[in-house]
Amino acid sequence: MTAPAAPATPSADRHARGLALLHEVAGPEGAGVLDGLAGIAPDLARLTVEFGYGDVYARPGLTLAQRQLVNVAALTALGTAAPQLRFHIDGALNVGVEPSAIVETVLHVAVYAGFPAALNGIAVAKAAFAARPGLDFTPVRSEADGAETLRERHERGLAALERVDGEAGERVVAALADIAPALADHIVDFAFADVYSRPALDLKTRELATVAACTALGTAGPQLRVHLHGLLNVGGTRQEAVETITQMAVYAGFPAALNGIAAAREVFAERDAAGRTGE
Repeated sequence: MTAPAAPATPSADRHARGLALLHEVAGPEGAGVLDGLAGIAPDLARLTVEFGYGDVYARPGLTLAQRQLVNVAALTALGTAAPQLRFHIDGALNVGVEPSAIVETVLHVAVYAGFPAALNGIAVAKAAFAARPGLDFTPVRSEADGAETLRERHERGLAALERVDGEAGERVVAALADIAPALADHIVDFAFADVYSRPALDLKTRELATVAACTALGTAGPQLRVHLHGLLNVGGTRQEAVETITQMAVYAGFPAALNGIAAAREVFAERDAAGRTGE
């Protein structure tokens, strides 16, 4: 049986809607980036507007600020798209994201894509901030007490791990005990005590960034599942999870998004079976 066709949306409407959103994110000058495609791939420019903005960005479920931060996380993680990362850092500033939140999102990705990716992302952010001389930005420093003992740091990390990932995170750490206990300690001490516990981003935003990065990488299915649980544990919704993954079709391709949705389907089913919606 053939599925009913979706209601037709005139291409002109999609284009106008997408162009309006592109201007809101990028500003009139930023939107001019598409002009360079006119002489070689005008339809790529049109599809960027109609699909990327008219179809995806126009959907409910995430604010423009959230959409920009998940793009920053994904493009930092990919490590191969510095011009696009710069575009979306500028876009994040244009829609009201604080510079400290952008820096913190890039720093956060060090956990999932490594320090080279984060260092390159910070270099792009630095250039974007420098191009705005009037930008008010003060680096955020960790609130951790310099007198904290290693045991206190570890306990703080365990508390953050429990708050975010719950049993799923604890299982990851426990599974390393017999082969790489030091790696388990690094997850607790660095990822959760040093990074997740920092100010400038709330836990839900950190988990949205993590879902975006793990989806975009395409090599982190188990970790994506853990952090989909984590997103729901800290107040995120299923709609926000699905929208974040759907947006990755634009920035990391449909295979990455399809694999991400498959992971989300499994996580939602597990939570339903356990009576935990996470909404």
